Order: sequence, then structure tokens, then C-alpha cells
Amino acid sequence: MKIKTFAKLVRSRQLPLAVRMPKDLSAPVYRASFLAAAATSGVLRHLAQQPLDAPALADELGLHEEEKLLGSWLDMGVRVGDLGQRGGRYRLRSRLAKGLARPDSDAYAALLEQLMRFHAPLLLDAPNMLREGRRVSIADQDGALIARSSRVLEPAVQGVVEQHVDRTAPVRLLEVGCGSGTYVRHATSLNDRLTAVAIDLQSEVVEQARVNLDKWGLSDRVEIARGDLRTYATDQKFDLVTLHNNIYYFPQGERIKVLERARSFLMPGGKLLLTTSCQGGGPGLEMLNMWCAYADFTGPLPHPETLVGQFREAGFSQVRSRRLVPGEEFRAFTGVNPFDAED
Repeated sequence: MKIKTFAKLVRSRQLPLAVRMPKDLSAPVYRASFLAAAATSGVLRHLAQQPLDAPALADELGLHEEEKLLGSWLDMGVRVGDLGQRGGRYRLRSRLAKGLARPDSDAYAALLEQLMRFHAPLLLDAPNMLREGRRVSIADQDGALIARSSRVLEPAVQGVVEQHVDRTAPVRLLEVGCGSGTYVRHATSLNDRLTAVAIDLQSEVVEQARVNLDKWGLSDRVEIARGDLRTYATDQKFDLVTLHNNIYYFPQGERIKVLERARSFLMPGGKLLLTTSCQGGGPGLEMLNMWCAYADFTGPLPHPETLVGQFREAGFSQVRSRRLVPGEEFRAFTGVNPFDAED
């Protein structure tokens, strides 16, 4: 009977699917989901400190009387290769799990969570969304999570900020879309005479940035507020305005006016520094571009040449564009507010 069943399976046209799906699709999906949850819940952090059995880990996580169900979930981590088990105690096994458990890997843990919570469901639900006329709304995203995950680009952004912050003269900085506040913090570290105003559209992001800036001892140098660049009003003029990885939150048809608005806050000779993911990158950037296309409050990732043209139409001179990440379309754009500009 077993021989007949095996022979039937071999002749089946579904044999390639039966062989390839568990390896090529199921296992990677299960692994990514497990790692995202393990990082977010603190499981990786606890197991990085010491091996624990399910009851002890349940106590650490506040999951009292749920150790059996937690154990079945941990067993899946063993099955996908990220955990090991010896003597009833679980430990980190894979290099990826150990890397995500490090405190300085929070941005990558957040990025993995973002991929599983937002990007994967969008791929799954896209045809139904189109059929039902639904779009991604701003309420569907987690601003604090995005602020954390965007820090994977921190080394590249910090590097370009270092090139455009004067190290000795007084500098007034306006940062639009401040996220966690980490880039403002870096700018202040470059020049003791730099002061800043940082705005963000989402209240929870502003509150987290305010907590961070207070913890870093920068509350007296950085003013933070909830605000939209399109409606933000101030009498102050700035030497530098920065927008980091958020120009695509503005619809395509509004971007010239957004850039004009940014220029209106600059002193003559002041500079706009804009960093952004662009179209034409790898699968991750193309997924981000798709997410933007399905959102009702944003626009597509920019084409580099188009954004350069929009800078010029907005009245900037000395417009420059350069790639910040080798092999990937993450770029910095700069433009100067001319001394003879008329606003």
C-alpha cells in the first residue's frame, strides 16, 4: 500500500509543490514570524542572558500559568533553527537570533517586525483591497515602530549630516519628521553652538522624541513640537533644514510646494538636506514603494532625476544628488537658498 501511494505521488503533477513549498516558502515565513515575535516580546533578550526553561521564561514575560503554550511556541523556534534546547532549557542557537538579541540591533528587530506586521499583510491582502476599494491609512501604521526601524539607515544619514553641519559657527537647524530624535542628537554633538527645532506629524512620535531628548540632556537646545511642514508657522529662520526619509509621505503633486515651504524657512545661503529611499532599488525598497502606492496619505518613492528637478523648480540652486548606500537607491539631495531669492 505504501509503495502504491508513493508511486502515485511521484506521478502527480503536484510533486514539485509538495517538495519545494515546505523548504522554499513555509520555513522562511515561519522563521521570520518567530524571530519578529521573539525580538519584540523580549524572548531573545532574556535568552541572551542565560538559557531558561518554559516556566522560568513565562515568569520573566509575565505569562503566568501559560508555560505549556509558551513551550509549544518555543519548540517552533527550535524547529526553524533559531533556538536550541538542552535539559529542558532553551537557548539562542542561530547567528541571526544572537544578532537580533543585541541591544544595538533594535533597529533591525523593529524592521523585521515592520515587515511582518505591515508589508507581508499588504502583499497578502492587496487583491482584496483593490476589489473593495480600501487603502492603507495613517491610522494603520505604527509611528514609533517606523521611527525605530528607520534607524537601520542611521550610519549613512549621520555621515551626510556630518558633512553639512558647520563645526564652529552658531547653527539653527529645523528638522522635519524628527522620528526618535536621534539625528538631531547627532547634529548637536557636532557643534556645541547648534540649536534646533524638531517637528513631527504624529503625536506619539513627538512624545517619544521629547522623552529621548530630555534623557539626553538636550531639552534646552532642542525645541520639539507636533507639526506639518505644510502648515507649520514660525518667525525663525534657519541655516539648515533637514528631511530624513519622509519626502514620500507627501503626495507627488505637493512636493514642489513642500520644497518651497522648506526653502521659506532658510536664511539666504542656507541649505536643505533631504535623504530618501528612491525608486529602482532592491526588493525592500520596491515593497516600500508598493506600500506608499496603496496608502491614501502618501505618494510613491521619488525618482532621483525627478526630485532634482523639483528642487530646482522650488527655487534652490547648487542642487546635488548622491547615493549613500553602495548598490542601493538611498540618496542625499541638497540645495541652497540663493542670496538673491525672492520669497
